[in-house]
Amino acid sequence: MFEHLDSVVKHYEEVMAGLSDPYVTGDPEKFRAMMKEQASLQPLVEAYRAYCQAVQDQADAKHLLETENDEDMRAMAKEELSEGRAREEELTGKLKLLLLPKDPNDEKNIVLEIRAGVGGDEAALFAAELFRMYQHYADMHHWKVEIDSLNENGIGGFKEVVATISGQGAYSRLKYESGVHRVQRVPETESGGRIHTSTASVAVMPEAEDFDVQIDMNDVRIDVMRASGNGGQCVNTTDSAVRLTHIPTGIVIYSQTEKSQLQNKDKAFRLLRSKLYGMELQRRQAEEAAERRSQIGTGDRSEKIRTYNFPQGRVTEHRIKLTLYKIDQVMNGDIEEIIDALTAADQAEKLSRMEKE
Repeated sequence: MFEHLDSVVKHYEEVMAGLSDPYVTGDPEKFRAMMKEQASLQPLVEAYRAYCQAVQDQADAKHLLETENDEDMRAMAKEELSEGRAREEELTGKLKLLLLPKDPNDEKNIVLEIRAGVGGDEAALFAAELFRMYQHYADMHHWKVEIDSLNENGIGGFKEVVATISGQGAYSRLKYESGVHRVQRVPETESGGRIHTSTASVAVMPEAEDFDVQIDMNDVRIDVMRASGNGGQCVNTTDSAVRLTHIPTGIVIYSQTEKSQLQNKDKAFRLLRSKLYGMELQRRQAEEAAERRSQIGTGDRSEKIRTYNFPQGRVTEHRIKLTLYKIDQVMNGDIEEIIDALTAADQAEKLSRMEKE
């Protein structure tokens, strides 16, 4: 590990030197790429340098204990030795986390898809509340939320909603949200006061770039039609809506939110790429899960991951057995504690696997 860290520090110093090279500073694209690399390496380098300092501090303290007779000096050396050991242990754990393989999708934007499941109108209302929860969370991080398609049920519920959330680290924070979310509460329409259980499925997919997924145009059927619903004067007067059908998978993408057919076509293909990319990621995760079951779940959309129990004010994250009694805050977007716990569980599982290999 330490040989690798020494090579990382050496490369970091080369990158830092390169940032002052006129050849680099004169090329904006190259300069941006090196700045990005420098930023990604800096936390690891700083942690390793702090680790080396902690080791050196211990060596100095041991030398002082071996050569010094003054009791005050020896007491100070013992304290420095104890502090150095504690720092070394803490930084060793931090270095292991920083050395875990990075998910190449972590910095990507996401395509969020929420579908009402079991429970009819109550499930659709819950799906709408989940979407607003993620909207609030995105607002807290200053991310942009753009609705790509929406199918409402007429009473404020969403049968299905697809949106793009754009912002640094969006996928890294929300990638654990895929799965079945369950709500338990008394619907407003329930006169008998009985608790009903409804579900909504959430899928979080990294937004795919052109180079991530190559689509064979022979596999896609493109239909154009007039947009419907609220959309201004052009609705029902021009064939601006676009429907894509990906024949091999049966995926259908419908886009009508933009004003022109070309814009809707571009958006539909972007969503199709992300959908296909998400399917490929899910296939890989399923293969890994066949060999070992991840502590935080497989990301399978059919997996029940969380229950929102309104009568008890309780939110339970089943994958890590975490229960919080602050359902109002959670539904208002305060899901950081849940996401931090899921991230920590995932890192712990990966660390355990890395140490066994």
